[in-house]
Amino acid sequence: MSGSDGAPAELTLQAGPPANGGSCVARHDGRVVFVRHALPGETVRVRVQSDRGSYWHADVIEVLDPSPQRIASLCPIAGVDGAGCCDLAFVTPDGARGLKGAVVANQLARLGGYQWRDEDEATAEAIGDGAATGWRTRVRLDTGEDGVAGFHRYHSADLVTDLRCAQLPAGMLDEVGPLRFPAGAHVHVAVDDDGARHIVQSGPRTGRGAPTSVVSGDYEATQRIAGRVWRVPVTAFWQAHRDAARRYSELVAHWAALQPGQTAWDLYGGAGVFAAALADQVGEGGRVLTVDTSRAAGRSARAALADLGQVSVVTDSVRRALSAERQAADVAVLDPPRAGAGRDIIDLISAAGVPRVIHIGCEAASFARDVGLYLSAGYTVEEVRVFDSFPLTHHVECVAVLTR
Repeated sequence: MSGSDGAPAELTLQAGPPANGGSCVARHDGRVVFVRHALPGETVRVRVQSDRGSYWHADVIEVLDPSPQRIASLCPIAGVDGAGCCDLAFVTPDGARGLKGAVVANQLARLGGYQWRDEDEATAEAIGDGAATGWRTRVRLDTGEDGVAGFHRYHSADLVTDLRCAQLPAGMLDEVGPLRFPAGAHVHVAVDDDGARHIVQSGPRTGRGAPTSVVSGDYEATQRIAGRVWRVPVTAFWQAHRDAARRYSELVAHWAALQPGQTAWDLYGGAGVFAAALADQVGEGGRVLTVDTSRAAGRSARAALADLGQVSVVTDSVRRALSAERQAADVAVLDPPRAGAGRDIIDLISAAGVPRVIHIGCEAASFARDVGLYLSAGYTVEEVRVFDSFPLTHHVECVAVLTR
């Protein structure tokens, strides 16, 4: 019996080390098989889902010899045939943090040429109280032809309309379930730092763009860090973990160690959370440039930082903004999207002679590649930290402090 594209439909395999993206690496007759919902060392029966020529993708359908780290799923809607929301809900929180650390260590060595830690000793750090469930404050749902909102299955357009994802606080989506939306609309839900819940619909996209309407609450959510208030659109970016923005802001301030009168760049700066922390250090005689392409983020930053004359908020690409800069920075903070910063941006930072860089990455491979680019430009890694900012999932947040 054959499965996808001529591959065997089912196999019995022993899962090997974790791979970037949430799978484990196994082998069958010399071919690599990426197995989802497996843990290292387990013997599992799998269903081959796709044949990519030199490798296959497979899902576990039976665990024959379980790992000591395996537990009953903490998410009632996740799993092989469920939603793709919580792909590590079946492993202990400590075990998941170990898997994430091992993946980052592997990617740094392979793609960045940097030995952070041995894979069997690497681990991600907990954020806040370390709770695996109920940590998410923002979520986006999609809608099907029937107008019901739901979560996507893994790499699928199909939706799971059971909304009990374990990442979410109890009751966060109670109001959403009974509602019906236009097919193709996105439903954004946020619980802000005042405890208020906001539901905003965006789309579906038409010839006039993607209209936005408030279903419940307000268009903007209130977020508070270190006594400062941000009003951020529910549809815009804000850290999903309730403790992440505050924790990263504290760390950036600690690592930046700026002096009054100095200059800092906050690149891919969003609503300017890091810019606020940097501005406190450089004082009125210093300068902070915060750059992001999002107009909504720029509006939030300008409003929240209006009293800080040393902060310039620029809505543009980082490449164009840096190309126009004539004043060198003493510290650059980068928090790029999943694709990372890349060679062009890192070359601009290097050419500007920035002596200290704090680089944040939410995808292990692109983060590792960027670290390698810094090393090639003459920077030295001072510190790397990996955070379990997305419990129950394979996702991580990585930070590198680099100096030259």
